[in-house]
Amino acid sequence: MLKLLTVLLLSTFSMTATAQDSISISPRREYGFFEKATSPNKNRIIGVSSSVGSVWAGSMIALQTVWYADGSNGSFQFFDDSRNWLQMDKIGHVYTAYQLNGLTSDLYQWSGVNQKTSTWIGFGVSMGYQTTLEVLDGFSGEWGWSWADFASNMVGSSLYTAQELLWKEQRILPKFSYSPSPFAEIRPEVLGSSFTESLLKDYNGQTYWLSFSPARFLKNSKIPKWACFSFGYSAHEKLVGSEPTYLDASTGITYNEQREFLFSLDIDFSQIPIKRPWLKAIVKQLNYLKIPFPTVMLRDGKLVGSPFYF
Repeated sequence: MLKLLTVLLLSTFSMTATAQDSISISPRREYGFFEKATSPNKNRIIGVSSSVGSVWAGSMIALQTVWYADGSNGSFQFFDDSRNWLQMDKIGHVYTAYQLNGLTSDLYQWSGVNQKTSTWIGFGVSMGYQTTLEVLDGFSGEWGWSWADFASNMVGSSLYTAQELLWKEQRILPKFSYSPSPFAEIRPEVLGSSFTESLLKDYNGQTYWLSFSPARFLKNSKIPKWACFSFGYSAHEKLVGSEPTYLDASTGITYNEQREFLFSLDIDFSQIPIKRPWLKAIVKQLNYLKIPFPTVMLRDGKLVGSPFYF
């Protein structure tokens, strides 16, 4: 999960910045800086493709140097982690694969490539990039190739691609939220000793959501297209990846893993009626995150309400 979210953040900023820089060398354009090209724009396509390649190669070199350098044993191995962390890490793979597919597809559509082709390019980049990560894991002595990770990557990329091909829009939106949990303090070496580390490592504080607007499925609906229902999933008292319980030797307290299922409201920022292209492009990026709203949670067979859940 740490690698995946780091990759997503770096890819978002690096690919967007490099691709946008490429427009400055275009001698002529009939559309604004933030508007999609009306036909294939050679300079934009070169900029986007160069940024994708640079981020791909650069991040792999960095990960090989920093993340995998001490753990490689030179031989390829498999690792079954499908039952670890209440599958929170697998949902993280789904989320990241979806977002990488969407980011790449958006950049190529911005370059004037048609929607269908951009979508398949995004699928190929998302799957190719994350498969490269899985191969590196396969040669790592600490981990290994995980078929569960690969399957989760496929689900995430397919979720984006299927919606584009079926509806030509994204009606079901994977989102992410985080709120610090008290469990990171119990095992800081595993769940993180700082806010940044816990954001990436503490599954108890992470929640993954699927948001959708009923208006996108119903004809003549009076519900605004930006108004969404959202279903979430998280973990509680999960301190060990492969074991259902954890005994804190210092306090004698036993923590028992629990799944959390949530229902809330949300906003699809891509559907807010904004006329200025530059502002619309910026606001759309908020769709990476689930906005805090009143939430109902089912945990251990009990319903719990929160007036402001994030």
